[in-house]
Amino acid sequence: MICRPRAAPDERGSASAELVVATPLLLLLILAIVQFALWQHAVHVAQAVAQQGLAAGRVQGATQTTATGEAQQVLSQLGSSVLVHPSITASRGAVTTTVVVTGYAEGVLPFLHLPIRSVATGPTERFTTTAAQP
Repeated sequence: MICRPRAAPDERGSASAELVVATPLLLLLILAIVQFALWQHAVHVAQAVAQQGLAAGRVQGATQTTATGEAQQVLSQLGSSVLVHPSITASRGAVTTTVVVTGYAEGVLPFLHLPIRSVATGPTERFTTTAAQP
């Protein structure tokens, strides 16, 4: 009895099947990278808005409204399309001033909503007199 080697299984169409599986996964990976980049950009925008609002709100004679207005103006200049549903709150006390910017990053993937929160805090500027020297 002579043993003949078995014929290799037919692999026609396997490349197409692999492509059908790999292409959506590759596109999902590319969209995830783009989503992460948009989130990072939105974080930087929120940080810039909070810092500018703090700079305007901590000077002597400024109010919470001054800080919020400056932050809104900076946000409109930078473009609010990357920061969705932004919310700006400012509080100004005798010692510290705080500006908080919250929102969400613009979404590329429909099921992913990345939150953003940036807080800028600094001392409130005030004039003080030095104690009399004995």
